[in-house]
Amino acid sequence: MLLLNKDQITSWLNKLIPAYQVFAPVKEGDYFCFQQIRSGEQAVLNYTNSRIPPKEILFPRSEKLFCYRCETGGVQLTEQVDESKKVVVGVRPCDAKSFLLLDKVFNGDQYVDPYYLTRRNNTVLVGLGCNQPAATCFCTSLSGGPFSAEGLDLLFVDIGDQYLVEVVTERGKELLSGMELPVAGQEAQEAARAVKESAVCSTLVDLGGLKYRLDVNFDDPIWALLAEKCLGCAACTYTCPTCHCFDIVDEAAGKEGCRIRNWDACMFPLFTLHGSGHNPRPTGKERFRQRIMHKFKYFVDNYGTIACVGCGRCILSCPVNLDIRQVIEQISQAGGDQQ
Repeated sequence: MLLLNKDQITSWLNKLIPAYQVFAPVKEGDYFCFQQIRSGEQAVLNYTNSRIPPKEILFPRSEKLFCYRCETGGVQLTEQVDESKKVVVGVRPCDAKSFLLLDKVFNGDQYVDPYYLTRRNNTVLVGLGCNQPAATCFCTSLSGGPFSAEGLDLLFVDIGDQYLVEVVTERGKELLSGMELPVAGQEAQEAARAVKESAVCSTLVDLGGLKYRLDVNFDDPIWALLAEKCLGCAACTYTCPTCHCFDIVDEAAGKEGCRIRNWDACMFPLFTLHGSGHNPRPTGKERFRQRIMHKFKYFVDNYGTIACVGCGRCILSCPVNLDIRQVIEQISQAGGDQQ
């Protein structure tokens, strides 16, 4: 463990910027978001969490997959794979865990996404522990924690005027080369330990038996009740660090064009609309059910883990105050005896 003075952060980031695309939390109006910074002074690390997760750095909201041009000799294709080296600073542990879940989708046994994977392999994640988890956070209910180093290369722990730096991987260690940081003494380690012990999520969500409930309650009336408030605005999916639905469109003019991938959402009526006009999820009830089933049943069936990290963004962003913690509780209490 090493010690980094907070007044060294700006100079450290400025040292990284010529060699990497550096992303960090930046203040935008009344919220924070991750943006590429041009100067270390732009980074703001005393924040709770970003409104939009850093997921979009590796899985952009809109990206060109390839461009094409029709010529006399045939069609010429140009792939748009982003091979630039990146550093993301200030990542919360819940968001770092979300990348591990996205890895299962984009780097699976049957399908490998070169666009996501190239960015992923060229990105170093510098985490920032949560000294004061928000009231909407419940990461500890999902095998996470305010200071989990899972998926990170470095983890910073705020102990006042300094960060205690936990080096997790060799890639993280390389970012600190030339810094000559002192080793953390006992006093600093005790301070970090005290900070970690005081950082407690206010909510503990009981997930015991939830998977079994979802296995047997596909047609339960509870879904109509739960979906009554939902507007179908998809704020929950667009702020979720693990949602990965997308649409692909071709934008062409004359003899050239590009194939583009855009974020989409299972909460939208058009997401499952067939060319025939048939929609297997015709109402908000079916779409709401799909979102919950995907995170807590289908993802578990396919990958052996829940597709939620307990960041609480969906709770904060919902305009009608739908709380996924309460949804889980209501499902757990509805029909179907637990085995």
